[in-house]
Amino acid sequence: MGRVIRSQRKGAGSIFTARTHRRKGAAKLRAIDYSEREGYIRGLVKEIIHDPGRGAPLAKVQFRDPYRFKTRTELFIATEGMYTGQFVYCGKTAKLTIGNTLPISELPEGTVISNIEEKPGDRGSLVRASGNYATVIGQNPDEGVTRIRLPSGSKKLLKSNCRATVGMVAGGGRIDKPLLKAGRAFYKHRAKRNSWPRTRGVAMNPVDHVHGG
Repeated sequence: MGRVIRSQRKGAGSIFTARTHRRKGAAKLRAIDYSEREGYIRGLVKEIIHDPGRGAPLAKVQFRDPYRFKTRTELFIATEGMYTGQFVYCGKTAKLTIGNTLPISELPEGTVISNIEEKPGDRGSLVRASGNYATVIGQNPDEGVTRIRLPSGSKKLLKSNCRATVGMVAGGGRIDKPLLKAGRAFYKHRAKRNSWPRTRGVAMNPVDHVHGG
């Protein structure tokens, strides 16, 4: 028996957990309610912020609470072209405009979308990385499913009442610029988790890794 290798140690967490101290919060769509199911609700983009460890910027969007006299601030993943002071609309009858959130049943084929729900009500789980987008490639109203093409090129069937945001995720082109030096890679990974520098298995001894020796 050799030593416990790195990939096994990662499962226990410990020093490998994500550095979440300065993160701004979970970026999610609004929790689905009557106003989104039947009509729409208007929100105001208050600011666009950087979230450490995430390539895409986030947008703080303020909504009036439909049931109480107060405002609710949501954290959305910013889409390309979003700006402060912009009104965004969420709901079934919202217009097809960049930054708006609609059920994918309302989107025509060829629409570029992001931050898509995989299951209705999960508040967005697909296509959330900077510069990514999916495309609606087919609607099947009889079975209540919609076909989309994901950034990987694979196609996926989703329930048509899943919601998505119109437009691609902001912050694209991030990986076009080379890191060039170790210092930049160090600070990039410092915000994320302990995953750098990474020793190759081939460079280890047989006790440390299956590729060692």
